[in-house]
Amino acid sequence: MVRQPLTAEQIAAGRRLGAALRVARAGRSLVEVAAAAGISPETLRKIEGGRLPAPAFGTVVCLSEALDIPLSELAEVWLADTHIRQAS
Repeated sequence: MVRQPLTAEQIAAGRRLGAALRVARAGRSLVEVAAAAGISPETLRKIEGGRLPAPAFGTVVCLSEALDIPLSELAEVWLADTHIRQAS
C-alpha cells in the first residue's frame, strides 16, 4: 500500500499541534516529556518542530497523558482551520 503525501492542510495542522505541545511542555525538558510519553526525544523534537506533522494516534494519546492535556484539546488544535471544522 502506497502512502499518500500529506496535504498542505495536514502539514499546517501538524505544525499547530507541534506548537501547542511545545507550549504545554513549558518548563519541562523535552527529554523528560518524551520519556513520560514513551517516545524518543528526537521524535518529540520532530513533532514540536513540525517535521513530523502526522504523528501516530498512540503517540498523540501518550503525549496527551504525559502533558496532562485532554485529547479533545489536541484534536481541537488539529482541526482548528481544516475544512472539516469549517463544514461543521
